[in-house]
Amino acid sequence: MSVSALQRRAREARCWLLDSCFPLWADHGVNEAGLFPESLTTSLDEAPAEYTRVRVQARQTYVFSEAWRLGWKRDTAAKLVNAGVATLAGRALNAQGLAGRTLSTSSGHLVDVTSDLYDTAFVLFSLAEAARGPGPAEPAMAAAQGILMNLEKSARDAAQGGYAETLPPPAHRQQNPHMHLLEACLALHAVQPDGGHMARAQELIDLFETKLTAGPNGLLGEHFAPDWSPLPGDPGRIVEPGHQFEWVWLLHAYARQAGEPVSPAAERLYTFALTTLDVEGRAILSAARGGAPIDASRRAWPQTEALKAHLAMLEARRDDRYAAAACRSFDILMDEHLTEDGGWIDHIGADGAVVSNAIPASTGYHVVLAFAELIRVMNA
Repeated sequence: MSVSALQRRAREARCWLLDSCFPLWADHGVNEAGLFPESLTTSLDEAPAEYTRVRVQARQTYVFSEAWRLGWKRDTAAKLVNAGVATLAGRALNAQGLAGRTLSTSSGHLVDVTSDLYDTAFVLFSLAEAARGPGPAEPAMAAAQGILMNLEKSARDAAQGGYAETLPPPAHRQQNPHMHLLEACLALHAVQPDGGHMARAQELIDLFETKLTAGPNGLLGEHFAPDWSPLPGDPGRIVEPGHQFEWVWLLHAYARQAGEPVSPAAERLYTFALTTLDVEGRAILSAARGGAPIDASRRAWPQTEALKAHLAMLEARRDDRYAAAACRSFDILMDEHLTEDGGWIDHIGADGAVVSNAIPASTGYHVVLAFAELIRVMNA
């Protein structure tokens, strides 16, 4: 019964994307500087902003790539994707050939030129997704190859592993940019199987197995010392359930593309993350390694990552309990976070009150990817 219920939800997800989400964000399109809006107001107008983040430009490029693949107004979607690719392959890059952080919404020029691994990872991911469809693939992949060469030259940490999160390198290391770089490698491999992207993905998996999960209970840490050892105090004690779920999905995706068994860490992270859900099945923002809530408020993105993790487990094991869990996460998203007009309530407090009325464009990547996975897994 849960599988058939999830099938119905997959069809509902497709309808919401095609009828509400894509039309809303396409209506705002790009501004006179050729940039996607950073956020919308509750009246669905573009929120005034002096700057927009490079990662938003990358994520919206992905959103409309997925819109094109799902068959939504392909001419419009392709036009928006191509506008995004032009930004990501050009003015979003700094003198080192890596992604900077922010662009001026009026001129479109790069304002914060700091090389940022998180933004670079999303630029690579979105270039790969644009190449996968609508294309054309050649310019997007050529830009990605150039960025990868610059990343290897300027940011690789040959001594400790991974890549510098910023240049110059920061005092502390972070797992999050490396997680998204792995995601980018998998997207690049899907388009260019002979491009060597799985070798880099394997290195990131090794970093995950040997460093990122080396702390107490084998859970995924967030912040580390320069040598990837766990930090003392709260930075080493606090974990994010949403990222535990996200790695579960990534470990399954990597195994599928590499033709290897799924890492045992996926089961460990999934089991822990389940213990941090509230009584209704909602994912909270942060918890202690023992499972006690630290920040029991909830944002939309951890709910999408829970959904993706449930789907990964369902696809691998075909057990009805994972379908039931996916149904719960989907219902939480639809009932509490997503709106009929294609927007979302991004942040809800532990008491159920809305924390922010802004509708950040960056959340769309999480929602669209989770729903695209639901549609794929359920063949809807």
